[in-house]
Amino acid sequence: MRSGTELLTQYAAYHRDRRNIATHFIGIPMIVLSLVILLSRPAIAVVDGVVVTPALILAVLSAAYYLWLDWRLGLGLIAFLIVCLALALPVAQAATAVWLVAGLGLFLVGWVFQFVGHYYEGRKPAFVDDLIGLLVGPLFVAAEAAFALGLRQELRRDIERVVGPVVTRRTDAADVPSAH
Repeated sequence: MRSGTELLTQYAAYHRDRRNIATHFIGIPMIVLSLVILLSRPAIAVVDGVVVTPALILAVLSAAYYLWLDWRLGLGLIAFLIVCLALALPVAQAATAVWLVAGLGLFLVGWVFQFVGHYYEGRKPAFVDDLIGLLVGPLFVAAEAAFALGLRQELRRDIERVVGPVVTRRTDAADVPSAH
């Protein structure tokens, strides 16, 4: 099984444009929240005051996976998943139309952000070549947030050693008017 650094490096190869990364900071949290909302129905059980839903089960499994890949980033993702679960439960308990519009609306808008980012990148999303990219996306956003805060610089160096630094892609030379 690939390590967290290997998965992040593979994912980062599809995400070297700053604008693409910026859209992922919006799109990926929206998609994760949408999935948590949609999977917060049905309530399977209530155990010691905790509503057990498919979303909770998936969040626990995802949290364990993220902790295994990178415990420091995993802790941040656990905090994010807890917030998502807390936000999703009242939406899931609302009328069916509210639940569906919120969940599907966030899902669709989140993917629009993703595809706009990949338009800037000029490259297809990572999950097209490897479905594990769907799980690595939130870890990538957590890593990029850590890098922006000056944390995990050793991880950043390891990734950039393989895929290069983040840049803002310039317009293709064929699109630039000649100076002649």
